[in-house]
Amino acid sequence: MTDTKPTLDSLRWQCRRGMLELDFVLERYLDDHYEQADQAEQALFHTLLTAQDPELQVWLLNGEPHPNAAYQPLIAKIRGI
Repeated sequence: MTDTKPTLDSLRWQCRRGMLELDFVLERYLDDHYEQADQAEQALFHTLLTAQDPELQVWLLNGEPHPNAAYQPLIAKIRGI
């Protein structure tokens, strides 16, 4: 099994959502924090990008906690808090 890490270009494309506000916070994280993040945080970000826009809106914009507490530090960083 090969572990393929997505490129920054493919991640940027995945950050483009149906909601401009989500685009902004996801791309800001990608530009400001992603490359300095450890592998565990990068993996969480990859998985977070597979969520649907309504879920991301609740967690990233409305501040509702993610059901998996492991995501909370990443979400706080994405939200800029």
